[in-house]
Amino acid sequence: MKYRAEIDGLRTVAVVPVILFHAGFSVFSGGFVGVDVFFVISGYLITTLLLQDLERGRFSLLDFYERRIRRILPALCLVVALCFPAAWVLMLPDQYRDFSQSVAAVALFVSNVLFWLESGYFAGAAELKPLLHTWSLAVEEQYYVFFPVLLAFLWRFGRRTTVIVLVVLTLASLLSTEWAWRFARTANFYLIPFRIWELLAGSLCAIAMRHREIPGHALLGGLGLAMICAAIVLFDEATPFPSFYALLPVGGSCLVILFARRGTLPATLLSTAPFVGIGLISYSAYLWHQPLFAFARLASPYAPSSYMMLLLSAVSLGLAFLTWRFVEQPFRKRGAPFLSKRRNIFAMAGIAGIALMFAGGIGHLRDGFPQRFDPGLDAVLAIPDEWWRKRAACHVEDAPKPHPIEACITRSEHSDIDVALIGDSHSLAISEVVQADLRARGLTSYAVSYTGCIGLPGFYRVDVDASHQCARHNRETLSFIRDNDIGTVVLTSRFPLYLYGNRFDNGDGGQEPGDPVWIDLVTERDTPAGRTDPARRARVLAAYRSSLLALLEEVNVVLVYPIPEAGWDVVRYAVHETIGGQAGRLEISTGIAAYRDRNAEIVDLFDDLDHPNLRKVDPGRILCGTIVPDRCVNAVGDTVLYRDEDHLSYAGAAFLAPPIGKAVEDLARPEATLPATRPVTGQRNR
Repeated sequence: MKYRAEIDGLRTVAVVPVILFHAGFSVFSGGFVGVDVFFVISGYLITTLLLQDLERGRFSLLDFYERRIRRILPALCLVVALCFPAAWVLMLPDQYRDFSQSVAAVALFVSNVLFWLESGYFAGAAELKPLLHTWSLAVEEQYYVFFPVLLAFLWRFGRRTTVIVLVVLTLASLLSTEWAWRFARTANFYLIPFRIWELLAGSLCAIAMRHREIPGHALLGGLGLAMICAAIVLFDEATPFPSFYALLPVGGSCLVILFARRGTLPATLLSTAPFVGIGLISYSAYLWHQPLFAFARLASPYAPSSYMMLLLSAVSLGLAFLTWRFVEQPFRKRGAPFLSKRRNIFAMAGIAGIALMFAGGIGHLRDGFPQRFDPGLDAVLAIPDEWWRKRAACHVEDAPKPHPIEACITRSEHSDIDVALIGDSHSLAISEVVQADLRARGLTSYAVSYTGCIGLPGFYRVDVDASHQCARHNRETLSFIRDNDIGTVVLTSRFPLYLYGNRFDNGDGGQEPGDPVWIDLVTERDTPAGRTDPARRARVLAAYRSSLLALLEEVNVVLVYPIPEAGWDVVRYAVHETIGGQAGRLEISTGIAAYRDRNAEIVDLFDDLDHPNLRKVDPGRILCGTIVPDRCVNAVGDTVLYRDEDHLSYAGAAFLAPPIGKAVEDLARPEATLPATRPVTGQRNR
C-alpha cells in the first residue's frame, strides 16, 4: 500500500478537535465529529489492505487479525493498565465498580454496548469515565469481525456486485441513524448498526480508487476540509448526531481521501510536518486524553481550569509520542525476535485480555473495593446508593409503569391514598423521608417519579429521543390521581435546569458535569428550539404558571421550590475533606448569590402564585443562609446533605420533610392554613 502523508494529516484534523472538545473548549463544540473522520479513515485503509491481499491471492484472516492486534492492543493495554493505580486512589467505590466493568468490556471490545446499557440518568457523568472513549474502538473492532469475511465473499462476484451490496448497506445504515436519533438516541450514538455507514463510506472510497487513478482536485479536496471544519465549529450538543448531519464530516473526509492528492494545496497542507507528526501518534493521543481528563476531574471537587485542560491536552500528545515510539512501533515493526512470531502475539493478546477481564471482574464483584477507605467513611460512601437501591422501582426511566406500584405506597392506618408525590429525580430523592413523615401524621402517600421529567403536563424533553415519555407519564399519573380521589399533590422538580438547559456552576469552582437538559411545550415538538432560545424560555416559563394553575383547579398542591444545586459531587468532596483531616467538622457550601441568580425567575414566578389550594415549601430558605451565613450548605459536621451534585441525601431530605408534612396538614385542615402566598417556612431569604 502506497503511503499517503495527507492521510496522517487528516488524522490530525480528527484527533485534535476530539481532544479539545473533551477538554471543554467551546470553539470546538462539534469536535466529537473527529471520531467520524477516524471511522472513514479506518474503513478506507483497512479495505485497501484487504483488497490488496485478495487480488494477490494471499487473503488470510489470521494475517488480518495479527495486524489488528499489533496495531490496537499494545498501546490500549498499556493505557488501561496504567489507569488502575489512578482509579484505585481517586475513585469512590461505585465509580471504581463502574470502571472495572468498563475494563472487562474493553477487553471484549464491547464497551460501546456497556456504555449504551448504563446510560441511565444516574449513570456516572461521561466526563468522569476514563475509558468512555473506547466505545469507538469497539465499533471498529466489531466491524473488523465481519467485514473481511463479507468483502472476501463479495469480491468473488466482482467489483460491481461488491459496490452494489456495500452501497445498499451504507444507505440502510444511514437511513437507520436518521430514524434512531429520534427514537433511540443513545443506541444511535454507540451501536454499530447506526455507525457502520461511516466505515463503509471509507471502504467505498478504497474500492473506487483501486486500480483507478482519480486525479487530484484542489477545490474538491479543499471543500472536504472545509466541510469537516464547519462541522467542528458549527455542531454542538443540540445537533442530532449521528444523523444526516454526519454527512458533513463523513462526506468531507471522503472528498479529502479521494481528491486531496499529492500536489494539491489541501494535500500539501496536510503533508506538512506538524500535521503528519501528530497524525502518526494520533491513536495513542486518542487513548491517553480521556483518562487524563477524567482523573484530573476526579482528583479534586473543583473543576479543572481551562489552563489545566490545555496543559493536559499537551501532555496527552507527549505521552502519545512515547507510546508510539516505544510501544506501537516495536510491535508493528516486529522490533524483537519474540515479537516477530505470530503465535507469541496471539498468546500475549489472549493473556492480556484474560488479565483485564479478571481485574475488571474482581473490581465489579468486590463492589469497587470500599475497604480502600477508612471504616469511618462507610456511612458517607453508602450515600450514593442509600435511596436509589430502595426506591428504584418507584422511578421510571423509559416506558411509564402502570399505576399503582405497591412498593411506592407508604400506608398509615387506612388504605386510601391521601397524598401523591410527583416530579423528577429530585422528588425521588426526598420521597422516602417525606413519606415516613406523612405516615407519622396519619397520611397514606404514593410516590412515583420519572427521570428528567418535570412533574407538569404538556412538556417534553428536547435533548432526548422519543423513548423518553414524560408527557405520557404525567398524563397517566394525573389520571390515577383523579380516579383515586387523591386530594393533595407534592410537586418537586428541577425547574431551572429544564428552563435554561445548562448544568449548575456554583461559582466556587464546582461545575456540574453532564449534558445539557432542556424542555419545550409538546405543541412545539415539530419545531424544536435550542436551549438558549429566548422565545423557548419565555413560553416554558409561562407554561410553568399556566400548568400549575390548571393543576390547582383539580387538587391541593404543595409546591416545593427548587432544591439548591451543589455543583460538585458532595460525597466525593466530603471523602476528600475527611481524608484530609476534616472528619466530624465538615463545612461544604456554595455561595448564596449563585443560587439566587440561578433560580430568580422561578422564585419570582412561584412567589406570585396565589390560590387557596396552594402551599409552598422553599428549600432555599432552609438550606441557604441559615446553617452557614450567606452560603447554601452541602455538608456540615459529619452530616452530608447530598448524594451527588444536586440530589439530596436522606439527611438532606430530613430538613424538608417536616415543612412538607406540615403544608399537607394545613391543606387537609383549611381552618389552620397560613396565607396561600406565604412559603410555610417563613420569610424569604432574598
